[in-house]
Amino acid sequence: MNEIIPLPAATVAIVRDAHGGIEVLMLQRNLRSGFVAGVHLFPGGALDEADAAVKATKLCCGLDDRAASRILGLAAGGLAYWVAAIRESFEEAGILLACDRYGKLVSLIDERSAGRFLVHRREINAGQREFLSMLNEEGLELAADRLTFFGHWITPVGAPRRYDTRFFLAAAPEGQEPLHDSLETIDHLWVHPSVALDRQRKGEFKMRTPTVHTLKKFADYDTVASLCNGIARGEIPVILPRITRDGKRLLPGDPGYEEAVGEKGRGEWS
Repeated sequence: MNEIIPLPAATVAIVRDAHGGIEVLMLQRNLRSGFVAGVHLFPGGALDEADAAVKATKLCCGLDDRAASRILGLAAGGLAYWVAAIRESFEEAGILLACDRYGKLVSLIDERSAGRFLVHRREINAGQREFLSMLNEEGLELAADRLTFFGHWITPVGAPRRYDTRFFLAAAPEGQEPLHDSLETIDHLWVHPSVALDRQRKGEFKMRTPTVHTLKKFADYDTVASLCNGIARGEIPVILPRITRDGKRLLPGDPGYEEAVGEKGRGEWS
């Protein structure tokens, strides 16, 4: 049987400073979803063809495709991951990482602006307009230089759906409040990484392995500034989990990793 080729995807962890440390924005997938139902995760999804279009890359602030591709270790096309991460953040969580012609992040603090972008978002999610056309209409550019690449995960062999996902980090823009879309996602919350991990251990949160791994890293930092400065230091390894025949998830370096090859249908992250 042919192995499923992982689809390129991007995920963005949006964080903010809060009392007692940083908080990260988490969404809960629809309980009726055919994929990772009920799971708590960060905004993200597969790359669209439009994410790699020239007109999309020209709308990115402070980063071009050559530099983005070098960061990701690609020959070309790297900037599409930044575009996808920002687009997914807006579509799924209502957070728009974009700036005006003066380089200032867009604010949706007044009701008129918030209402206008809510309509934009609904139309985009309904397939009635394109994300890039909204940016052009509003005179905005994507704040690509505000995203930090820090992780690279590939879904285990044997999973019915596989993704080759780049993970990004971004500070929450001021003057914006998240809002789940009530379609793919049914809830959202700001939560300390350690609290999310504790809820996962108690069975209150269902999370995938990359999310748990990421939150453990985030828990070591007290501020967004220290997190952004420290999380991406050094080489970013590609992490391909493997599934043993008894369903145990193994990461590179774990005992038995080299021997585990996974089984069909046993490769979902959990």
